[in-house]
Amino acid sequence: MTKYWLKATIILYILWLLLSGKVEAKFLLTGLVAAGVISWLCLKSLWIFNEKKQNAYSLLDISLWRFARYWLWLFVEIVKASLDVAKIVVKRKMPVDPQLIEFDCRFDNPIATAMLINSIILTPGTVTIDVLDGNHFVVHALTYDAAKGLIEEEMQRKIAAVFGQTY
Repeated sequence: MTKYWLKATIILYILWLLLSGKVEAKFLLTGLVAAGVISWLCLKSLWIFNEKKQNAYSLLDISLWRFARYWLWLFVEIVKASLDVAKIVVKRKMPVDPQLIEFDCRFDNPIATAMLINSIILTPGTVTIDVLDGNHFVVHALTYDAAKGLIEEEMQRKIAAVFGQTY
């Protein structure tokens, strides 16, 4: 638990430093104490159990480097998808090719599953329309290109890498 408390404290302290901009000793010490206390108070809420309540997962149990790389990749994908959707809207013929994709999510970690669902929803041209039995997803995609990443499981593999798993 000490490892997670320390990691949360460091993250909150860095965030505090970036947002406050104060570098006087009294402010630095106050920010450090506040980050430590908040981390201690919130530590239990950073743990999530899977559906069967067999395994507990911490929100802090990820590689921050891989997490940042994933969000950079997702940002690029969102921009590309936005441009694709804009092209479809601007063209008179509306070259849409609606796709319904069904797949099973093999993540045991509910945090990874939530990250997958949110990533799908954030990407223009795709929306999760149903979740069956907690791990079977039905996704609507506007075009085949929008569906391609899910069909080839690229997004799933990248999310698994953030959590140090294989997919």
